[in-house]
Amino acid sequence: MALLPGRIRALARALCSAKRCARCNSGASAVEFALIAAPFLALLVAILQTAVVFFAGRVLDETTEQASRYILTGQAQTSGMTQSQFATFVCQKSSSLFNCNNFMINVQNYNSFASANTATPTLTFDSSGAVTNQWAWSPGSAGDIVIVQVMYQWPIILGPLGFNLSNLSNGNRLLVSTVALKTEPY
Repeated sequence: MALLPGRIRALARALCSAKRCARCNSGASAVEFALIAAPFLALLVAILQTAVVFFAGRVLDETTEQASRYILTGQAQTSGMTQSQFATFVCQKSSSLFNCNNFMINVQNYNSFASANTATPTLTFDSSGAVTNQWAWSPGSAGDIVIVQVMYQWPIILGPLGFNLSNLSNGNRLLVSTVALKTEPY
């Protein structure tokens, strides 16, 4: 009989310990963070990558607009500027976001705005992943309609959880900035 109260006390201590363990939530925060951390970090990476891509696109738009004024005013035509010289000029106007060797310049002139083609060109690649397109360089003369397209392949880091901004088969995003203008009389 003397053993019975001792066993009851031991059982009571075990139950009390189980209650204490059930009330203990010192590790709950760590478990909750572990469950939420991966989706949160994935969302954060996706937001940052999207912001950088749109920022680069906006900088490319501004750069193209500034550089196309050289064609608008006839300075490119009267100086006999070549396509590679214009690419260098675009590079000088751009920020350090871009690798100057990766700019693709397409300049075409038309008789009217209605006949102008402003569609994004389809890129073709060789087996090593280099672009094989031949770009036009025809800045026109005074009074011509000119379409200036500056393109850049922006490298995309594959996003988490299937988030992907690439629009090219090589995993990059093609940023295209197009300016339509009518050259001034010069």
